[in-house]
Amino acid sequence: MSNPIPIKKEEMTAEKAQQIPVPAGWRILCIVPEIDSKFEGTDLIRPETLVDLDKLTTVVLFVLALGKDCYVDKEKYPNGPLCKEGDFVVVKQYSGTRFRVHGKEFRIVYEDMIEATVLDPRGMSRI
Repeated sequence: MSNPIPIKKEEMTAEKAQQIPVPAGWRILCIVPEIDSKFEGTDLIRPETLVDLDKLTTVVLFVLALGKDCYVDKEKYPNGPLCKEGDFVVVKQYSGTRFRVHGKEFRIVYEDMIEATVLDPRGMSRI
C-alpha cells in the first residue's frame, strides 16, 4: 500500500460524490486504499493483474460512512462502536459487496465484520 489516503480531493467532484451509495441499516461503506503499482523498494512496475488481486484480497479498508443503524444495539456493543468514519479497519479477505465507481473500488460490509482498527496501514499485507 502506498498512499493510505484512498481518495484525492481533486478527484472527487460533486457529480462523482452523488454516485457513491449511502450504506443502509447495519452496513458500512468502505473504500479500498490505493495499491502500489511498483514493487516495494524498486522501480519495477507490478502487473495490473497482481494489483487487481491485491485489491480483491486486501484486508484493510477505509471507512467512508456508517449506516444509520450501525452500532445502536447497546447489548451487542456495550463498549460502543467498533469503528467510525475515517478509520482504517481490518476485515477478512473477500469480505463485503464489491463495486467500483469511477475506477475506485468500494466495499459494503456489515458492522460485525470489523475485526480491528489500524492507525497507519502502510506496510500491512495479507499472508
